Amino acid sequence: MRIAHVVESLDIGGLEHVVVALAAAQHARGNEVRIICLWRRGALAERAELAGVRVECCDKKSGLDAQALRRMRTLLREFAGDVLHTHNPMAHYYAVAAALGLGIPRVLNSRHGMGSGELSARREKLYRLALLATDHAVSVCEAARQRFVAHGVMPARKASVVRNGIDLSRFVARNAAAGAALRTALGLPDEVVLFGTVGRLNEAKQQGRLLVALRTLLDTGVPAALVIAGDGELRAALETQTDSLGLRERVRLLGARNDVPDLLAAMDVFVLPSRTEGYSLALVEASAAALPIIATAVGGNAEIVHDGVTGRVIPAGDDERLAAAMREFALDAPRRASLGAQARAWALREGSLDAMCDGYQRLYGEAAQSSAARLRDGISA
Repeated sequence: MRIAHVVESLDIGGLEHVVVALAAAQHARGNEVRIICLWRRGALAERAELAGVRVECCDKKSGLDAQALRRMRTLLREFAGDVLHTHNPMAHYYAVAAALGLGIPRVLNSRHGMGSGELSARREKLYRLALLATDHAVSVCEAARQRFVAHGVMPARKASVVRNGIDLSRFVARNAAAGAALRTALGLPDEVVLFGTVGRLNEAKQQGRLLVALRTLLDTGVPAALVIAGDGELRAALETQTDSLGLRERVRLLGARNDVPDLLAAMDVFVLPSRTEGYSLALVEASAAALPIIATAVGGNAEIVHDGVTGRVIPAGDDERLAAAMREFALDAPRRASLGAQARAWALREGSLDAMCDGYQRLYGEAAQSSAARLRDGISA
């Protein structure tokens, strides 16, 4: 099968990492895969090409760019793909316009977030128009699908869900040796329960609430420490908060790291106190590392963390519930092990790159009277 993915760019980001991983996995399965970037290639283009996936670029300028549209049409015509798979709204309506009359049998779009703050009238109008020539409008979690359908962004009959997956071979289950090594490296006491989180340091992730909860635990005699991996605009504020709460001896701000699987294997509990999320791959990765998880009930979090089974799902912004959940896990090592084992079992079953590929393959393979047939004759606005 010949599959053309269209993205805005391959700059470093969650969507872009998913597209490169998906394209590489599809290539490894024997498909011919190409990625077309609307704006620019981006830093991840080299990784895609090392995996055998050719990357092309349309060099779109700001505003309506007819030259970029013609460039994309030329690339799609030359590739003669069986599947046109676009990612997010702008890439979709540009690609659909470029593909009019080319006879591409199947057309899909994936939206990689919840749509929060991105439902601009002009873009959504163009997106809905492009959906006339689209077989499947895919969300990455059920919560997002329901939101898009409820807002009239996607017609229910075309709305599907394929959850993002990760390369599970990179993750091992949490273990005592990794935990001891990290505690030693960071100068933390051996006896502390090590809480951790991974993500950009910004307002959406709410890492400051973890500092407050940690202070509460320590004040009640619970031996605990916290590691935060990631960087961002709130780093200085978090450092100041750490000092003001007297947590310098028990908190480590690690910055951006390229050894996240190793860090996860050393943690005891993963915590994500976000006020907004889409479908968090950080939670999938923590599950793969057999970590019990505390996460807020936003976005698709509850589709990854099953309350009482693989962790705790708490209301966003509830500091008391956050501290209580952390205390619960800190004081019950057997419970942590049981929840973590269930989390890893879920990841192996539903969170893999193979599971994501299988989900898209089912959509690619659906024949029938396709609305994408409109591409063979064009559509009228």
